[in-house]
Amino acid sequence: MKTKVMMMVAAAVALGGLSVAASAQRDPAYAAARAGGEVGEQPDGYLGLVGAASGELRALVNNINIQRKSAYTQKAQASGATVEQLAFTSGCNLILQTNPGEKYKTPNGVWKTRTAGAPDRDSRCV
Repeated sequence: MKTKVMMMVAAAVALGGLSVAASAQRDPAYAAARAGGEVGEQPDGYLGLVGAASGELRALVNNINIQRKSAYTQKAQASGATVEQLAFTSGCNLILQTNPGEKYKTPNGVWKTRTAGAPDRDSRCV
């Protein structure tokens, strides 16, 4: 049953995409912070701050995460999954979609810079 739910979640994420991620990427402050290694993707599906951050950057990350949680909640209700399951699956996909040079958090909580190789992801990522 758990595998079936995770497959439904993966399908919902793949088909629905994350319009939040797409709209955030159009924000020049977000793009600069991502390119500069100040923010990165986390396994839980939320954006994280890498090190100390200005109040403006904290506010930007909080806003993006609020939008992500809203999107996860809507998609979870539609798919029958939990918000946490959908967020985790999204985290797997968002980390996979990082570009070389961008930051992401490994399953053991360490920030890494993406290389040309595959990122270190949770073994439950499909």
